[in-house]
Amino acid sequence: MRKTSLDEQILRATKEIVVKFIETGRISPTGFPEAFKSIYRSVDETVKQSVDGDVADESGGEA
Repeated sequence: MRKTSLDEQILRATKEIVVKFIETGRISPTGFPEAFKSIYRSVDETVKQSVDGDVADESGGEA
């Protein structure tokens, strides 16, 4: 259940970032699919690396 919640938060954050980029003219609506995928991957990798590092820190391992 925690993974689902994390995935939902990543999706929500990605959506907010893409909407802001569209609003400011940095991404055109026609470029949405490509931009969304790229931003989603970046957010997903960043969050999951952070979570993995936190788990390693809690267990006494190295990040």
